[in-house]
Amino acid sequence: MAEWKRILLLGGTGTIGAHTAPELIKRGFSVVVTSRSAHAPDGSGVEYRQGNAKDEAFLDALLAERFDAIIDFMIYTTAAFSARCEKLLSHTDHYIFLSSYRVYGDAGCAPITEDSPRLLESVNDPEYLKTDEYGLAKARQEDILKASGHRNFTIIRPSITYGGDRFQLGTMEANEFLVRALNGKTVVFPKEMLSKRAAMTWSGDVGRMIARLVFNEAAFGETYTAASAETKTWNNVLKIYQKILGMQVKYVPLPVYQSIVGRPWQIKYDRMLHRIVDNNKILLATGMKQSELMPLYDGLRIELGRFAADPKFKPVDEAMQERFDRALTEQQKQPPKAKPSAQPKANSPAPSKTLPKVLKEKLYRITPLRKAVHGIQRVFKRS
Repeated sequence: MAEWKRILLLGGTGTIGAHTAPELIKRGFSVVVTSRSAHAPDGSGVEYRQGNAKDEAFLDALLAERFDAIIDFMIYTTAAFSARCEKLLSHTDHYIFLSSYRVYGDAGCAPITEDSPRLLESVNDPEYLKTDEYGLAKARQEDILKASGHRNFTIIRPSITYGGDRFQLGTMEANEFLVRALNGKTVVFPKEMLSKRAAMTWSGDVGRMIARLVFNEAAFGETYTAASAETKTWNNVLKIYQKILGMQVKYVPLPVYQSIVGRPWQIKYDRMLHRIVDNNKILLATGMKQSELMPLYDGLRIELGRFAADPKFKPVDEAMQERFDRALTEQQKQPPKAKPSAQPKANSPAPSKTLPKVLKEKLYRITPLRKAVHGIQRVFKRS
């Protein structure tokens, strides 16, 4: 029986963790989730512990209680992870480490498998390799686990995930592009990225995958790419956002985009690479089927509707928003150039109704997107 087994989710209130915890409860486990903010009991059966999971004293107090499994959603520097890896592995029967599919190198248009080369081994870029950028850091931390002498770990590499308050477009987060779209402002996107393919997976599906791997001894010492096999070009993704939101887009050269958002390594070594996933390994391990996973259009329509009903953005970078506005003004001043017929239009049609803009304590909030919300209501009535 699973009832007596206790599972600790470190930093488990994020997009994926919010789905993993209830899935574990359904499977009969006792679940404790750490959070830096307070959480009142919500009737779900999840127990919340307030504190910073990166604080060693807080972590030591938790580990003294003994948990049968630990699912680690924290983001570490390589040095910080190296210092606590042994502690985590030796205080539980099964440690699940959240890595990322950003560790993979350039596979061209070939599907990525768990054995595909990683950036850490395949990139010959001394300046990049000197950094502890996210894709490199996760790969190095995977290597620390594999060299630990323990085998009670499983590595999960999620693709781009969406849901809750997490939505991504290129390298932009919700509080950078979605806040503009929902306030009738133009979003900037690089022309050169449009043809690149990405795997975007609903966070609920990744949560189910993780929950089904816990205590699976066949998964000990293994690595899994947690993703849907459905891939879209960024141009396709943009069209989905435009259809749902009526989003206005201005296509700009990649250097202009990078000057606004920064993140040069993520652009070069992730979003400018094709990310096509072969997810057969995790489907086989979890007993799931691709047909059970949420299609991207349906998932974005449902999650955007939920978000619009009560939008809560993380703090908005006002300086970045000003860079967006300046770049758009400068682009408008430039004389028009003849464009090849295959090139996308510079601006998408404006939405029929402009969403109201309300600024309160530097957080953007909007009136709900009625169509999306009504769509969700119809989905739940049928289910």
